[in-house]
Amino acid sequence: MTALRRTRFDTPCTIELEHSDENLCAHVELAGGVTVGPGDRVRVHGAPISVDFGERRVIERMATVERAGAIERLWTKFTSHFELAELYEVSFSHGNMP
Repeated sequence: MTALRRTRFDTPCTIELEHSDENLCAHVELAGGVTVGPGDRVRVHGAPISVDFGERRVIERMATVERAGAIERLWTKFTSHFELAELYEVSFSHGNMP
């Protein structure tokens, strides 16, 4: 029955933030090689982090990983195909439209 319900656990994580001319990014890496699958949720604990221009920070925090149940995981995989199809309707061409 646990395959149908969400399970959760806490794990350390590393947060890398950069705000520069070349990059504006934030990455979270979960400890122990924990991977996130369709329908899973990750919540990083702690106060909001701000990074000034020209700064790069690496911070250690705790995160809660909430695994999706089997039905939710299948539903997420199924519906993601339709959401991806919406991206195909966006044009990335350069120039004026007639």
